[in-house]
Amino acid sequence: MPFDDEIAPVAVVAHRPCWPVEFAEHAARLRELLGDLAVAVDHVGSTSVPGLAAKDCLDIQVRMVSLDEECAARATARLTAAGFRCRPEPWNRTEVSSGHRGRKLVFAPPAGARRCNVHLREHDGPGARYALLFRDHLRADAAARRAWGTFKQRLAEQVQDLAAYGRIKQPATDALMLGAERWAAATGWQPS
Repeated sequence: MPFDDEIAPVAVVAHRPCWPVEFAEHAARLRELLGDLAVAVDHVGSTSVPGLAAKDCLDIQVRMVSLDEECAARATARLTAAGFRCRPEPWNRTEVSSGHRGRKLVFAPPAGARRCNVHLREHDGPGARYALLFRDHLRADAAARRAWGTFKQRLAEQVQDLAAYGRIKQPATDALMLGAERWAAATGWQPS
């Protein structure tokens, strides 16, 4: 659930050219904060796909060396010292991606900062692969990109509550990712 300063009706907007630039600024800051704990920082989610409508909230994935107890504690200490807020929901410790369970942590930005979600995942874990596959598939498949954008825009017109929007969107995301897995198999795609 969003923190109080993040509460707003769901709005899906046309792709904005500023999103990659804003991501690059955040990525540089996260690399500085996390240092040797981070393997890579990726722009993921809908804002990472040129031409795709999205909520104006950057999704940033940090592929971590590990998310074992020690690394997670070190990363959390560094991010919270910079004002990032660890999301408290139970789903914020593990996730199931394509049927495989993996560790994760998600952080909100400092209060009042640009809206984003910072997803910490193990660099070789299923969640990291899933996020990269989502992005790369939609970048490569114009028909899937148009359909996904249209679906999200229509859903946002009907459902203003973020939690309800997410619950409705999840099964559609699962269906989208079945197509993404077929695309990956057909093209030999591998995470970069």
